[in-house]
Amino acid sequence: MIPDSERRAAAADLIEYGRRLAPDGLAVGPAGNLSVRLGDVVAVTPSQIRYEEITPESICFVTLDGEQVGGQGRLSAETPMHLSVYRDTDAAAIVHTHSPRAVAASTVVDEVPAVHYCVLRAGGGPTIRVAPYERFGSDALARVALEGLADRTAVILQNHGAIAYGPDLAEAYERAQLVEWLADVYLAALGLGPPRILSAEELGEVASESARRRYGAAQAAGR
Repeated sequence: MIPDSERRAAAADLIEYGRRLAPDGLAVGPAGNLSVRLGDVVAVTPSQIRYEEITPESICFVTLDGEQVGGQGRLSAETPMHLSVYRDTDAAAIVHTHSPRAVAASTVVDEVPAVHYCVLRAGGGPTIRVAPYERFGSDALARVALEGLADRTAVILQNHGAIAYGPDLAEAYERAQLVEWLADVYLAALGLGPPRILSAEELGEVASESARRRYGAAQAAGR
């Protein structure tokens, strides 16, 4: 049983970050979704409600098996994708965007490479993978998203958007922003010529220096 205080806090966080999606250029209208794990229950933003209109009462609560156990809203079609990530990773929060530069990149490349060392912070690996296209809301989409997240914390979904997770909603949201920023930088570079890509050795130096400075994974972007 999840305490009411935890449910209210999760709903408040989802509403706060949901209302940032459009101003931050990560979604349009009610597109995309966010979720937070509370033990064996997941709080997720509802389907087809603009973020500025979402209320605490409309936040959905669903078990890891997909049974809705609270909230007046309708479950998002992407709930299966969220649940599959929670079941198979250590994710505590997920942000799914329809960010335009990530979508644009997904239509022309199979991955966004290390054009900047913050790729380590954005996805946890030397690239941001592009998962092959599958229909929204499908089990197939949940499967390819999870495959793209192997040893990563973010993946771009071809002709669709991106998904990022983290130990809390703030971290997941920042990773989603970084994925969009990396895609933007990469596409801009491609328009000028072949981009220079950081090598595994150079990325290793970044990781080592971040550890030496005690930045940790959360600050591998050089803050």
